[in-house]
Amino acid sequence: MSDVAQDSGARDWHLKQPFGWRSLLVLFMVLAVSLVSAERMQFDRMASQIGDFALETVGLRESSQIGRGMESVTRDMFPIAIAERRPIDLMDGLDETELPFLSHIETVDIETTELDPETLQMTTSVSERRFLVEPIGYLVFVLGKMVETIEIAIWASLIAILVSLPLAWLCAGNYSPHPIIYAGARSFVSLLRSIPELISALFLVLAFGFGPIAGILALTFHSIGFLGKFYAEDIEAANTSPQHALKATGAGTFAILRLAVLPQVLPSYTGLSLYILDRNIRMATVIGLVGAGGIGQELKGRFDMFQYDRVGTMLLVIFLTVMALDVVSARFRNRLV
Repeated sequence: MSDVAQDSGARDWHLKQPFGWRSLLVLFMVLAVSLVSAERMQFDRMASQIGDFALETVGLRESSQIGRGMESVTRDMFPIAIAERRPIDLMDGLDETELPFLSHIETVDIETTELDPETLQMTTSVSERRFLVEPIGYLVFVLGKMVETIEIAIWASLIAILVSLPLAWLCAGNYSPHPIIYAGARSFVSLLRSIPELISALFLVLAFGFGPIAGILALTFHSIGFLGKFYAEDIEAANTSPQHALKATGAGTFAILRLAVLPQVLPSYTGLSLYILDRNIRMATVIGLVGAGGIGQELKGRFDMFQYDRVGTMLLVIFLTVMALDVVSARFRNRLV
């Protein structure tokens, strides 16, 4: 009887197809929507422009829109600006006996052409104008702005970490004191995460004025929304065996979190915290565009005045800062984890 049942089961068994007609229908609908969206997003124009630029690169086309745009920017961006040159007559309180480091005063003859009201002839006059020349003045100024940007990011990240640690306990489904508290905490972090830093910075600038305060708060709010969610998910995903063992001995909730959960989630917490610091440094340069402090405000001003050589200096400093942060973060993570 058992042999008959096995033979019947063998005849009834068949390999389940990985894709059915429903999967094919969904795939077809996704492709159709993608084609409509690609047309709305002007993918055809993008492909045409990239193709023209590729042909220009290999010498099969004389010019392209991308090539002309990149050439117009890079032509004025390099060499980057390092020195600062300012007219002395526009500087109040300059003590010429104590000039800044490596600075010197330069006198330049300037020709001015104007109309003589008596003879009605154009006359040219020569006058002297003195300038304060600082060979590394603009670079020092940009580095100062970058330090301010890093300070904004560090303070925002530190406050966000301190707030997110207890908030993650409320957002974790297996440790939240009550379902209503859990739903409220989850909704709160979702709200903070849904508001882009640039938008919140706009309103915070109106409330606090221009400066780093608005930048710190804008980055802090979004970082809390990010860290609160992922910290909580790490708590929920932690191995439950050590937790049950401590609970069986009569340990309280906070003791279980400290002794059984924290050692498991610490490597992930470290990675998330370093990531949010790296992200906040990059975002601090963006929110500065709306006056929230840092190097972004200077970047926007120089870009609006088409001073691309100074823009290039700031972009280089930002790149080197992020690269240095990656190295420091990797070493710190290796030592801690």
